[in-house]
Amino acid sequence: MGVKIVLTHVLFALILSAYSENLKGTFGCMLKAFGDNAYVCVCNSTYCDTVENTEPQKASKGGYSVYQSDNTGNRLVHSYGSASKQKQGKEILVNQNTTFQSIIGFGGAFTDAAGINIQSLSANTQRNLLSSYYSTEGIEYTLGRIPMASCDFSTHPYSYDDTDGDFNLTKFSLAQEDFKYKIPITQAVMKTFKRNLTLFASPWSAPAWMKTNKNMTGKGSLIGQPGGPYFKSWALYFVKFLKAYADNGIPIWGLTGQNEPTDGMITNFPFQAMGWTPEMQRDFIVKDLGPALQQNSLGDVKLMILDDSRLQLPYWAEQVFSSEEARKFVSGIAVHWYQDFVAPTLALSSTHKMFPDKFLLATEACAGSLPWNYPKVALGSWKRGEDYAHDIMQDLNNFVSGWTDWNIALDMEGGPNWVKNFVDSPIIVNAKTDEFYKQPMFYVMGHFSKFILPGSVRIKLVPSQALEKDTQIVGFRRPDKAIVCVLLNKSSQDVTLALRDPSVGYINVDLKPHSIQTVLWWPS
Repeated sequence: MGVKIVLTHVLFALILSAYSENLKGTFGCMLKAFGDNAYVCVCNSTYCDTVENTEPQKASKGGYSVYQSDNTGNRLVHSYGSASKQKQGKEILVNQNTTFQSIIGFGGAFTDAAGINIQSLSANTQRNLLSSYYSTEGIEYTLGRIPMASCDFSTHPYSYDDTDGDFNLTKFSLAQEDFKYKIPITQAVMKTFKRNLTLFASPWSAPAWMKTNKNMTGKGSLIGQPGGPYFKSWALYFVKFLKAYADNGIPIWGLTGQNEPTDGMITNFPFQAMGWTPEMQRDFIVKDLGPALQQNSLGDVKLMILDDSRLQLPYWAEQVFSSEEARKFVSGIAVHWYQDFVAPTLALSSTHKMFPDKFLLATEACAGSLPWNYPKVALGSWKRGEDYAHDIMQDLNNFVSGWTDWNIALDMEGGPNWVKNFVDSPIIVNAKTDEFYKQPMFYVMGHFSKFILPGSVRIKLVPSQALEKDTQIVGFRRPDKAIVCVLLNKSSQDVTLALRDPSVGYINVDLKPHSIQTVLWWPS
């Protein structure tokens, strides 16, 4: 395997070192229709669309930049405008003096499935795919999630130590999937592209021998109680993983305690899971995981609780943070989007109010996951793009500090997935034709990831009157002092808004039906 690992690393280095961050010009979307108003942008080994970068000097003297995507096929189309003394439409005061949460970033997950699909393409097409996500000509992701061992988007279940009774984890080792898919792709992105990549990791299950049901799937928890040998060994597993990735040049910024801890409470749950109550997670952090990280000089790793639906909030946080010791070890609360259609945003804002020193981070989302979602891969679906935008803006307006998509690339079926739990992705790979399709979801992610830089702070936007039901807005002040507002119109009617920045005047925005716009300017 050693020779294969070296060759894989060399391949990615060669692929991406050939890519220049200083490409001249902007290339438009090569549209392909999959139905009425259902468009993807096609990329291959010789062509891929890029995003025009805003030049600060052009937008610094009462000018602004607008990027628009819509259901007619426009994708991050850039134009300039000039502020006016006259307003058109409903006025929205941009109050940059009132600030809220700071942004961590936006991104997606480096799953086994993503790696398999990316490597199914030719070298040039791989380059274009990664450049689309991470380069200055793309949407510039800054956040990445890495599964600890296997998940359903692997080809089979595996752990890092299957030796029964090996409590000291002397047989611990990363899997071939880490060395073939996760590590080389992550390393290539980190070494090649401009923005820093913030990475966090999540486990789906402990090795089967550590669990009550002796299986990585189904209903099962760690054997015994927090403080016991199985919990100590599981805490050591986190430490070994962090050190192994660091040894491969990949520092991990954050950890979630468990992916979807409620899954492991479900009888016959089909893929890797492990059940926790909030009280168990609290005691594990206090007695095992927190001390293990501290004792191994890993105390600066950002530990997050929950990593499940916001339907569990604020209860889950209240139970964990009932311990002052747990509060010392935990930095944030991770949430998934899958039950957001029944979970009120009040769950987020009330949790922030109770625990303002703990960040909220959206750590997983994908379209096509619900049983009634067909097809699983809906090529060109603008509705799915709008669903992403709606959820991201809801989260941001309720103190969430970033948003993480699930697989960065899937195949035409929505996999591979060893239990056939197929879903959609912002990029769909067609290995047979050596091309990939950028979905509306991809461009919606770009409306946030490219322009709302890490360290940006949300600012207060005050409408003069109530906005239409299908209109959403959110605003930020970036570290470079630029103001970014994202505006969404889910309706079939035009919407005109007037953003009022007292330092420049009115920025009049015409929101076309079923469109999203990012507006960017530097205050005088």
